[in-house]
This record gives sequence, C-alpha cells and structure tokens, in this order.
Amino acid sequence: MIHPRLRGLAASAAAALMFAGSAVAQPAAVPAGHPPMPAGHPTTANMQGNDEASWIADPHMHTFYEATRAAFANGPARVDVSAYEQTSFGIFRDFGVTRGMGAAHMQDHLKLIPRQVVQIVKEDPTVLDSYDNFVAATFGPR
Repeated sequence: MIHPRLRGLAASAAAALMFAGSAVAQPAAVPAGHPPMPAGHPTTANMQGNDEASWIADPHMHTFYEATRAAFANGPARVDVSAYEQTSFGIFRDFGVTRGMGAAHMQDHLKLIPRQVVQIVKEDPTVLDSYDNFVAATFGPR
C-alpha cells in the first residue's frame, strides 16, 4: 500500500522501471485461503517487483533523505524549495544513470517528488526522524 501523502514516488518509480524495461505487470497473487477474483475484476500489482527493496537500499535514496534533512535544517519555514529541488534532481539524474534508465528520464519521472516531500515534511516533521520514517512516507509502510 502506498502512503496516501506520496503516491508519486512509488508511481513514478513504477513508471521508471517500466520505461527501463525492468518490470512487467503481473496479475496480483491471490492470498492463501481466499477465493480467486471473478473474471474481469480489476486487480493491482506492485509494478516495481523486487526492485522496490533495491531502490530503498540504494545509496541515492539515502542521499536524497540526507538532502531532505539538510534542506529542513533551519526549520520548515526556511526551506529553499528551488535549491532543494535542484539538489534532488541531481541525485535523481545520477540514480537514473546507475539504474540504466538515463539521467533525463529518471529526473522526468521523479520531478514532482521534491515538492511533494516538502509538503509532507511540513505536515509531519517526524518523517525526517529516521530513514525508516522517510521510506514509509515515500514508498509506503513496510
């Protein structure tokens, strides 16, 4: 389940992985003990596949977290959103290269994330208390 305040990162990540050819939609598995859904019933699946864990563990995501903490170091009212956004874009471009997607494509897929994160942290500063909190806010609870 994607955290409702930031569906963008997970959705963008899924789109990025699809674009890079790293993910293929699979029908959602039916949990044990549950009857299968009727034909034509909509299903959802994690488009990121097993790559979600690798995204969370990736040093670029840790760098993005640290950049976010630094942006908020003087409090939410003093965040230079444009500078934070540009720093984030640099991280995303590097991340795209290491993931074989390309710098411009990754930045484009994640372009809305920095401003969404700013809003989330302003609403709930505990997001920056730990990397786990940050992951829960951006990728959804583990």
